[in-house]
Amino acid sequence: MRTIDRYIIRKFLGTFFFTLVLLIFIVIVFDISEKIDDFLRSEAPVSSIIFVYYLNFVPYFINEFSYLLTFIAVIFFTSRMASDSEIIAILSSGISFWRMLYPYFISAVALGLLSFILANFIIPITNRSMLAFENQYIHAPRSEFSDQNIHKQISPGTFIYLENFNTHSCVGWKFTLEKFENRELTLKLRSEEIRWDSLRSRWQVSNYYIRRIKDMKESIKKGKKLDTILPFIPADFTENIEDVKIMNYSVLRKHIKDKELRGDPDVIKYKVKKYERIAFPFATIILTVIGVSVSSRKVRGGIGFHLGLGLALTFIYILFMQVFTVFATFGDLPPLIAVWIPNLIFGVIAFFLIKIAPK
Repeated sequence: MRTIDRYIIRKFLGTFFFTLVLLIFIVIVFDISEKIDDFLRSEAPVSSIIFVYYLNFVPYFINEFSYLLTFIAVIFFTSRMASDSEIIAILSSGISFWRMLYPYFISAVALGLLSFILANFIIPITNRSMLAFENQYIHAPRSEFSDQNIHKQISPGTFIYLENFNTHSCVGWKFTLEKFENRELTLKLRSEEIRWDSLRSRWQVSNYYIRRIKDMKESIKKGKKLDTILPFIPADFTENIEDVKIMNYSVLRKHIKDKELRGDPDVIKYKVKKYERIAFPFATIILTVIGVSVSSRKVRGGIGFHLGLGLALTFIYILFMQVFTVFATFGDLPPLIAVWIPNLIFGVIAFFLIKIAPK
């Protein structure tokens, strides 16, 4: 590694972390001003505010805006180098433009790996304390659930249907369970009402009808009440929308498989989150290349022009990400493609900008 490589890496990472610390303080000040009434109303301890909420907020903020901060850092210090004719001196000394990208690439890969580790392993842990603080002192937990016409596959070949389910009283109406083996119906349970017994951890079905089919023989059983164990619990109908924030990569993958098995329509949202945790680190590398290509040219507008152009490109990237995420969530676009389209588009832009960058 040459002296110029260490110089650029030091400039890159130094500018990144300086900008990061500065923005963290600004965001925390604005966040405190917004939540001060909640803190005072709930009498939240100062130590918990600092060491539980905001200390755990820092990794989340770093990962959420890492690609944006990386882009700003690259634009800022590279345009300064261009304005001071350092880029011209580097290229005139015999170092090619591609070789000059080497320290940028090393720094971007390091920040991308940091983002990947934070998103998949560290933030799920820190978010538990942060969300617990929010639920205790700021707002009550928010849940979403399907309370009407529920269709789920609870295990291979076993399906349930509920016309209505109350997640607060844990009571459902018009319940049906069907079990298939080799695509043939072997068991069907119908009940007017199904109620969860939390003390014994089992279900109670009322006005039930059970039909069993085996070896071309059929048996029917009816009754008023029956206590039974079924392969699902009330929590399967109730979901905290913040749960994805506390899932590491392996837990999130398992959660997605369980949802696919049950046929939950909202599995797409979780797939989008899973793919975002991989796509965002690559966005750091792509935006770094774009930043170098844009700001390495000495122009009359100087740093201001480069920063304006860089911010415009970043906001376009964020807009693309949001638009294609909506297409995946509410349309027919596969989540993997939706998440990676912005990276592919900006990858092409990065390649084009490198081709026309001053060599």
